[in-house]
Amino acid sequence: MRAVIQRVLQASVQVDGETVASIGRGLLVLAGLHESDTVRDMEYIIGKLVGVRIFNDADGVMNLSVADTGGEILLVSQFTLYGDARSGKRPSYSTAMKPDTARDAFAAFIELCRARHEKTRAGIFGADMKVSLVNDGPVTILLDSGRAF
Repeated sequence: MRAVIQRVLQASVQVDGETVASIGRGLLVLAGLHESDTVRDMEYIIGKLVGVRIFNDADGVMNLSVADTGGEILLVSQFTLYGDARSGKRPSYSTAMKPDTARDAFAAFIELCRARHEKTRAGIFGADMKVSLVNDGPVTILLDSGRAF
């Protein structure tokens, strides 16, 4: 599983012109599922999301997590995180989890995240989403459950 996490002052997701999810200060998470991902991969990513210390403490040092600050998390599914553009000009998404399987897996990911961090919202799987954010810093971190980076 891969995730791009961005520290935000606010973020929202719109589908068909309507806001379906929004948060204030916290993390916007773009999450992609690999064809071989399991609950263990999801739990690894969620542990990092909840625990990564990228929020400033009273001294201005990134020493606090989203859990420490009471911030929110907005999850957005994004299979394109597994796009492979090393050969040719059209990316291949062959290692991304197939949509039917990914729909259920992403729903499970949302529930696992909510169990660890109540203030979790999510976009709509498979929808044409318009994501807006105010990146804070900017601070952006890449995560991979296979520890590729």
